[in-house]
Amino acid sequence: MRHLLSSLLLCLALPAAAQEFTTYKGHGGPVMALDVSPDGALASASFDNSVGLWPGPEWREGHDAAVTAVTYSASVAFSGGDDFRVLMWRPDDPEPFEVTRMKGKISAIAIAPDRRSAAIASWDGSIRIMSLFSSLLSDGAQPSAKIGGDLTDHRSNVTDVAFDPDGALYSASSDGTVRVWGGMGSRIIANQGFGINRIVVHGDWLAYGAVDGTTRVINRETGEEIADFTLDRRPILSMDFHAPTGQLAIGDGEGHIMMVDTNDWRIARDFRAMRQGPVWALAFSTDGTVIHAGGIDDVIYAWPVALLDTYDPAGGDTRSFLRDAATMSNGERQFMRKCSICHSLEDGPSRKAGPTLHGVFGRKAGVVPGYRYSPTLDGSAIVWDDTTIDALFDEGPDHYIPGSKMPMQVIAAPQDRADLIAFLRDATE
Repeated sequence: MRHLLSSLLLCLALPAAAQEFTTYKGHGGPVMALDVSPDGALASASFDNSVGLWPGPEWREGHDAAVTAVTYSASVAFSGGDDFRVLMWRPDDPEPFEVTRMKGKISAIAIAPDRRSAAIASWDGSIRIMSLFSSLLSDGAQPSAKIGGDLTDHRSNVTDVAFDPDGALYSASSDGTVRVWGGMGSRIIANQGFGINRIVVHGDWLAYGAVDGTTRVINRETGEEIADFTLDRRPILSMDFHAPTGQLAIGDGEGHIMMVDTNDWRIARDFRAMRQGPVWALAFSTDGTVIHAGGIDDVIYAWPVALLDTYDPAGGDTRSFLRDAATMSNGERQFMRKCSICHSLEDGPSRKAGPTLHGVFGRKAGVVPGYRYSPTLDGSAIVWDDTTIDALFDEGPDHYIPGSKMPMQVIAAPQDRADLIAFLRDATE
């Protein structure tokens, strides 16, 4: 009864606009990361290789692969991707400044509380420390950054980084550990055994979520357990914290969002948010009344926190590549599994990661207007036909067109390739 009454009072206190379920549409692929700036603007990172700035949207195109991390600090946004690069986006300037390039996928970017440095986590096993200068401190100056060194104590992919309010750096890794950095190195404060995907640091505590579903809160100095919110769901993929209201949001691979009240360490709400697939990204609004989420759909969903329990799961019901595979021909099934997330079949512009396949047979590679091709395909002599498409999936794009942006996709069975080609001939004319 007390929980019901408190939820009702919070609901009555919310502004009317905050009580509405909202969708942000425009991306051409799954939404991989979200962040909200101090002034309330939303930034999104997508598999379609772009960053979206909302409201708008304003599109920021500069990555050569999926964008997997985004951080909004004041009016400056930072993004990192599968192209191993971190880009900086300044207000009213669609051209990015390349902050750094690493040797693996960028998994997280954290800005220090004083906004003079950043930590970048990479799947190459390292954390890069950057000193930030005029980029964050003066709107009129040119952006600049300086590499301060790489931290390499982790034994596997670094999956997340976070600063505490005093500027101390914490990191998580697929090696199953959480480390705190200081002086000449680091020390382990948690050793989970399974890979840890996300961390949040606040006050004297640190929360982490792991591949095996573990969701735990520990003392950030001693590692002593404070609370355990582990449920039978895995993996934990996203976290966000709203300090003024003490709300900790946790997203998992089965589409749930758990809301933890950190004032008394209890689960306040547990909500099936996504009809299909994982919750890859979470971000609170600046006032904490709305939680934004991204996943396998090309839509960002935003729920009023106080009304979470009143909504049905979002998305998934209209996405063609999620319908029952038994209803498809083999050729269509191959397309949906291997191609649909990056390519559309319709004529005209597309926000997907790859160019449209409409009219692909007889077309030279690298010529769809408006698409940013890799140098390998820009001006290529390849003409797409039965033979070249068969070779592309027989050898894999990384071997057939070395240096292209296409992810590695191999279709080993000759009949599967033939069925795909037949489907494409029918669907793209």
